[in-house]
Amino acid sequence: MAGYRQDRQHPPDPRRVSNVAITRYEHIYEVDPALMQEHVTQQSMPAWDFHRIVDNRSAYLAWMQDHFADSIVSGGELLREIEAES
Repeated sequence: MAGYRQDRQHPPDPRRVSNVAITRYEHIYEVDPALMQEHVTQQSMPAWDFHRIVDNRSAYLAWMQDHFADSIVSGGELLREIEAES
């Protein structure tokens, strides 16, 4: 049986992808915690909890949209609107 071991739950070192974003895992981008520290104290999070949140974000977004959105507009639609106005 594999038990929880805190020493195995440290996330990989971050890799900078822009002046405001980092990545620790492929295709998952985060706001640089150093920038966030100005507004919100960051807590350490074990790797398993990080993956739990990422794995469930689509279900959470769908739930929020079902309960609170009158309509859903894609980024592509917004860009076409902006381009049409200019």
